[in-house]
Amino acid sequence: MPKTIAIDFGLKRTGLAITDENCIFAFGHETVESRNLMVYLEKWFEKENVDTLVLGEPKRLNNEDTHISENVRMLKAALVKQFPSKEVVMMDERYTSKMASETIAMMGGSKKVKKDKGIIDKVSATIILQSYLDEYKR
Repeated sequence: MPKTIAIDFGLKRTGLAITDENCIFAFGHETVESRNLMVYLEKWFEKENVDTLVLGEPKRLNNEDTHISENVRMLKAALVKQFPSKEVVMMDERYTSKMASETIAMMGGSKKVKKDKGIIDKVSATIILQSYLDEYKR
């Protein structure tokens, strides 16, 4: 069964998460440098059967764009062009970084781990993906 992945895009780093075979649970996968994202995804898709990409959509509380919203829209266009067989879905990512930090703290992460932006990005992607699964797949 094809899997679904989530992408929490940032200008420096991008967090990635993937589902299990039954598309029920989300798992943190990796954090990659954003400039290497498309090459990384291309290689990843050679190994994994993925049919849906869930892209975190940054919005302010009042639903306005953030400083990175245009970059995310450009990434979506690039994903659609480079991977035409994959569905690209936008998912609200408000609060995910805060929820990721709180989750890491609840798990007993050290101060160093709590401040590791790469881990936060990966956990944020996992939260985005699980939210998508909870909302659209069940």
